[in-house]
Amino acid sequence: MGGVIGFVSKQDCVMDLFFGTDYHSHLGTKRGGMCVLQKDGFNRSIHNIENTPFRSKFEVDIEEMEGNMGIGAISDGDPQPLTVRSRQGDYAITTVGRINNKEEIVKDLLGDRPGQFMSMSGGGINNTELVAALVSEGKDIVDGIRIAQERIEGSVTMLVLTKEGLYAARDKYGRTPLIIGKKDGAYCAASESFAFINLGYKYQRELGPAEIAFLTAEEEKTVGEAQEDMRICAFLWTYFGYTTSIYEGRNVEMMRNRNGELLAQRPGESDLDVDYVAGVPDSGVAHALGYANQSRVPYARPLIKYTPTWPRSFMPQNQKARNLIAKMKLVPVFQIINDKKFVLIDDSIVRGTQLSETVSYLLDNGAKEIHVRSACPPIMYGCKYLNFSRSVSDLELITRRVIRDLEGIEGEEIDAEILKEYADSNTQKHEDMVEEIRKRLQFDSLKFQNLEDTIEAIGVDKCKLCTYCWDGKE
Repeated sequence: MGGVIGFVSKQDCVMDLFFGTDYHSHLGTKRGGMCVLQKDGFNRSIHNIENTPFRSKFEVDIEEMEGNMGIGAISDGDPQPLTVRSRQGDYAITTVGRINNKEEIVKDLLGDRPGQFMSMSGGGINNTELVAALVSEGKDIVDGIRIAQERIEGSVTMLVLTKEGLYAARDKYGRTPLIIGKKDGAYCAASESFAFINLGYKYQRELGPAEIAFLTAEEEKTVGEAQEDMRICAFLWTYFGYTTSIYEGRNVEMMRNRNGELLAQRPGESDLDVDYVAGVPDSGVAHALGYANQSRVPYARPLIKYTPTWPRSFMPQNQKARNLIAKMKLVPVFQIINDKKFVLIDDSIVRGTQLSETVSYLLDNGAKEIHVRSACPPIMYGCKYLNFSRSVSDLELITRRVIRDLEGIEGEEIDAEILKEYADSNTQKHEDMVEEIRKRLQFDSLKFQNLEDTIEAIGVDKCKLCTYCWDGKE
């Protein structure tokens, strides 16, 4: 994943850019970048933030930056923002999304013409550089953005900063959000609506799918109309989004509370004999509070995240190290855990490894029973449109491994009709899959939220949501 933010102001915007970019740190763990338009051109800085928070890496840089316009990015991918010289003039660009037809676009752009792309250390091409190449194909910036939106399979939301102002463009199907904020003498565009609140900006509106807006310090206007079709990622509310964020008018914290309430109303939940409801920090907490309020079972925090030195951004790429760090972050409260039974709610179950270790940790520290609830349906399909999972193979999903074993399938490929049946929460195969997951992860009981209640909690029309990872429907 990743997040982007941009500012245009009558005053110096460097501090707004610094704090606004930092407020996107929950969306990425690899790199952070800032670029400001100064009198002598673009001043850009990019740092690795895998082991150090964004703020500490850029404290020196902001002393050397000044300017009324700038863009910033937090990313799990390639370095950005990038600066570009093209026939449209000089501009800086930052993006968030995923390009599935990358090699095809590169081959087409190179063709028989002389040219090149910078090759990254792994041999690949920077996604933002590729988007910039498409933008530079247009007769102007707006035309170039439209070319990129049409050519890219996947998604791309972008900010393009020119000497005249800032272009903000949401991806073709609105899979990722882009929100406009305003204060006296300034406008901004951001992936997260809360990122500019403490900077004095007021929420104005969200861009529609494929919409292109042009921002100056005096005004913002649409220069490329939105399309009707939208497929915003439903997982934003369940997990990715920060609790104070708003997407399509729906607040993340309120969605999670409502989702927990609906989860508590599922058949059999009122019969559970437990002492406490708990949420896996941080994204499981709001779901758990909703569950506790509805069930009248007290909410407790048996595990506390040690945030002073283990922030969310400290999360290496190596899966083994990630699992260890996930455990190191959580400190038990023995007086709450000992001899107690819990309903433990997590935002989702992907591989199951970390959650299984968390449950084992609670049991090892004196808990009697742990009844796990997932705040969303089983993840059945790897995401095709955003980089929300680090999974290399679908078999990294615990659902796929269980289905393969239950069906006696060799190899990775599972028939689409078989997957469809397991994804349907009303089938026996679905129940068998859930029970097998429970056994493997050693939970006392396990239930997943169903798709219908997840959508109800979000409060956005199903036809406007992307639920591909749950039901395989594009």
